Amino acid sequence: MIRTVIFDMDGVLVDTEPLHHDAYFRHFAELAIVLTQEEYATFLGLSTRNVYQRLQQQFGLEQGIDELMSRKRELFFTAFDEARGLELLPGAWALVEGLYRAGVPLQLASSASMETISRVFTRFGLHAYFDNLVSGESFPQSKPHPAIFLHAAGLAGVPPAECLVIEDSVNGVAAAKAAGMYCIGYRSAHSEGQDLHHADWIVSDLGQLSAARILALPTAVLEGSGTQAR
Repeated sequence: MIRTVIFDMDGVLVDTEPLHHDAYFRHFAELAIVLTQEEYATFLGLSTRNVYQRLQQQFGLEQGIDELMSRKRELFFTAFDEARGLELLPGAWALVEGLYRAGVPLQLASSASMETISRVFTRFGLHAYFDNLVSGESFPQSKPHPAIFLHAAGLAGVPPAECLVIEDSVNGVAAAKAAGMYCIGYRSAHSEGQDLHHADWIVSDLGQLSAARILALPTAVLEGSGTQAR
């Protein structure tokens, strides 16, 4: 049975990806780095630190990782604070509240920094609904490495096999499956180009999910049959 649900944040709860995209590409321009959209798509699910570690190696950047991260976050936070129309994704609030009222403990495991997580949770009043918030910046390796999900499960005191993860990126899905967890892939308009076929169940609308449906998932599926209808 499912005993806890672990949410990704960007692309699942809120669509801050366009703000991250804009901040990254503004910074890339400052650094005279040219990246295609396809190359950028491979970064989804990675921590900011791991992104700049890759870029530093690829382009021989002279700036230190902390300096690079600081500038990108400055650009992102400015855009975030000025984004007046930013809302939770459709169905996200109802799903979080429904799981909470059903007594299902909720965890967050996001590659975002804790400062970014805190800003999002404060803006949308989410702190009271989640037991633990885990940032990918705390780990040397980002998703698809399973460390962040295993840590979230440890904090919740729940075996990985009884955890359900909701993810929207190929790296996130791979991390959840590597952790031995059931994974729902959320194929939204905000995560185009992400191959989610390794997820146990793929949905295109968070409205397809509810506490009742999640808690009723059959044992055979939870044991990794991967046959849940897409």
